[in-house]
Amino acid sequence: MADPTPLLSQSATASSDQEPLKLKKHYPSLDSMIEQSMKDFGWAQLMQALLVSLAWFFDAQQTFISIFTDALPPWHCVNLDDQYCNSISDVCLLANSSSWQWEYPKHASIVSEWGLQCANSAIKGLPASSFFMGCFIGGLLLATLADSSLGRKNMLFLSCLVMSCSSLLTVFSTNVWIYSCLRFITGFGRATIGTCALVLSSELVGKKWRGSVGIIGFFIFTLGFLSLPAIAYLNQGSSWRILCIWTAAPAIGYCVLVHFLVCESPRWLFGMGRREEAMESLKRIAPPGASALTNGFSSVSLNEYPFNNMDIFSAIKALLEKRWAFRRLCAVMLIGFGVGMVYYGMPLGVGNLDFNLYSIITLNALAELPSTLVTFLLIGKLNRRSSLLFFTTLSGVFSVMCILEGQVWQKLQIALELVSFFSGCTALDVLLIFTLELFPTSVRNTAMSMVRQAVVFGGVFSPLLVAVAGRTGDSVVSFGVFGLVIGCCGLFVMCLPETRGGNLCDTMDEEERKEDKRDHRVLC
Repeated sequence: MADPTPLLSQSATASSDQEPLKLKKHYPSLDSMIEQSMKDFGWAQLMQALLVSLAWFFDAQQTFISIFTDALPPWHCVNLDDQYCNSISDVCLLANSSSWQWEYPKHASIVSEWGLQCANSAIKGLPASSFFMGCFIGGLLLATLADSSLGRKNMLFLSCLVMSCSSLLTVFSTNVWIYSCLRFITGFGRATIGTCALVLSSELVGKKWRGSVGIIGFFIFTLGFLSLPAIAYLNQGSSWRILCIWTAAPAIGYCVLVHFLVCESPRWLFGMGRREEAMESLKRIAPPGASALTNGFSSVSLNEYPFNNMDIFSAIKALLEKRWAFRRLCAVMLIGFGVGMVYYGMPLGVGNLDFNLYSIITLNALAELPSTLVTFLLIGKLNRRSSLLFFTTLSGVFSVMCILEGQVWQKLQIALELVSFFSGCTALDVLLIFTLELFPTSVRNTAMSMVRQAVVFGGVFSPLLVAVAGRTGDSVVSFGVFGLVIGCCGLFVMCLPETRGGNLCDTMDEEERKEDKRDHRVLC
């Protein structure tokens, strides 16, 4: 629970020896006032949550679009009587290039258009790895801007704009190097979208609805993932550039909606000393019956909320200086790395299996729906630690089982892969909500960004691992690596405290006092 001690102004603290103790109770805490204003979930909050969470839709499309744009298209032998050609499964083993041809036009994929079918694994996986590396670097450089100067809303707007514009520019790529550079910029812009959307939507509602609102974003992410195979199938045989246009253009329109319709987080505005803007934001989103409560914010002291004195490095410095914060950050980042290997690697790895690409990607996307539903229905009842440990272990076990040999196991590969991916998705959902509750408002967006970058960092290795597995002919070895990594990394959840049902803290000092009380109870 949050520390119940009221927040006092410096003047009040200075004269605390002369003032009666009962006067201190007239200074309400920021958290209690915001909770009173937003404890009832109204239509304005619902619309804000939906609008902010819609960013996940376009985030999902850009994350997984390379599954189709970078895919190896099907091919066939020109002469059906050529027994040697028909017995070869790898087109690179055919010395005569005129003995085969692509089933679709060359511009259907970057592989066929730029002749990458026989390129080494590093070149074939370069665009996808460049995207994830852009996500990683972008997350490191942009992580603190939402906590310091820009805020949640502006960071969300700029991230979406950079992502969508650079994605649209990929249609002008003439080779794999230009394409990879633009994918890097797309990933760089996309890096903080999910973090800002999750943090902003959770700070626009009371703690009762915090977990449920967070799940909205995960559900919309699933819809974005599901839209990809549908759009790709409708444009089957068309240029890969058409798919880029269909996904990037609507995202630019969404940026306009964010700029004009989304409210900034009242918690962040108060912390920056922008009291009037914070009260105006609260009046816009709070239910009508609670709007009168905003009058009480004039008595809230902001001396313990000096966000406006933070630079872009202050949040990271605060996380590294505090021992408890550093311990939590390391643990959740290690878990995130393991989850990222499965979450981003599984959809890429299924392309090496002997199944229809559109069907299996659709099944993977559909696997996120029950994952989101399970999290939505049980997040209020699930202990964060035990549930995260359970789903990471389950994902690891089923992923390793995918490499078992034998005709029976090969028939079960898709089922095993889907269970592993479902568990990985659920683990990711729980991990993000868990991280949101582990860190105070002053560094929350930074901590969330660091965890998401750890997830993305796991994704950086996935395309290369999948490409190597595909070239060596041992297509399922990558699943064994994914399973071992997520299983081992999931064990670090034992280093974290349980947060279910607790209040959100706003400063590092508040969170540290709560940590000290927890340690004291353990010792007692």
